[in-house]
Amino acid sequence: MNSLFLPTYFPSISHFVAMVNAETITFEMDDNFQKQTNRNRMYIYSPNGLQLLNIPIKHSKNAHQKTKDIQLETAFDWQKQHFKSLEAAYRSSPFFEYFEDDLAPIFQKKHTFLMDLNFETIAFIAKCMRWALEFSTTTEYFSEVPNTKDFRFLADGKKDISTFENYPQVFQEKEGFLNNLSVLDLLFNEGKFAMDYLKKQTF
Repeated sequence: MNSLFLPTYFPSISHFVAMVNAETITFEMDDNFQKQTNRNRMYIYSPNGLQLLNIPIKHSKNAHQKTKDIQLETAFDWQKQHFKSLEAAYRSSPFFEYFEDDLAPIFQKKHTFLMDLNFETIAFIAKCMRWALEFSTTTEYFSEVPNTKDFRFLADGKKDISTFENYPQVFQEKEGFLNNLSVLDLLFNEGKFAMDYLKKQTF
């Protein structure tokens, strides 16, 4: 059965659990943008606990702007801030340095559209996990899609209450285990074992 997803910014672990275990993957390209969702944010485990990294976007007078038309705000260097935050959070993790050289260019490239950036972050994760990700995209929006597992709700962190097995995290002794962060947290802590972890998890 096909599974339907929204492309998000360095998606959550739940997002990748669903994708890795899907028979076929389709990405939604025709939804309306919703604020305060993972479309333009991710959560990481910082030295001070849970940290939100939010991408500023250019606001439009059009209240119902499609996500694929959302442009990134370039008035200040949010990319530098995000990369510094990732360094502070994961520099001492087992695998950050292994992936750093491939990660850095994502934060140096000046993207215009949020959707392009999100697809690049998903491709980066798939490459790091040596996963030959194949997918299709929608050409029209439907609120209900028959014969499809609809995982679009995973883009809204408030609706995603998934819990998964613990794995070692850098600041775990300080704050305890933080569940369902950006998949980057899993990648930097588990490296080549991240894919095995994702395949073992269930909703």
